Amino acid sequence: MKTDPTTISLPEKIINVLKGIFDPEIPVNIYDLGLIYALEVNEETKQVQIQMTLTSPACPVAQTFPQTIQDEVLKVPDISCVNVELVWDPPWTKDRMTEAAKLQLNLF
Repeated sequence: MKTDPTTISLPEKIINVLKGIFDPEIPVNIYDLGLIYALEVNEETKQVQIQMTLTSPACPVAQTFPQTIQDEVLKVPDISCVNVELVWDPPWTKDRMTEAAKLQLNLF
């Protein structure tokens, strides 16, 4: 049974978009990979603040990937502004991955 898109909250819509964006080096979406550290949505102003990291500071897309995330989230209807902040503390570890991502990568 399909979910009625009008009943999905704005944060859920954003998470669905994030789950459609894959890490360029690991075949897992950035949400399940644990690269999203914080997601704040101001329901009144429709502004979104995302704190994220990458698997390594030496990641070749470190300069461009946050803009990619911003561009994709801005496609969600009603979003007025998206700010993506790249953070390195705490460093990313495999512990941040969801069970599904670990299973997908055979990390059990």
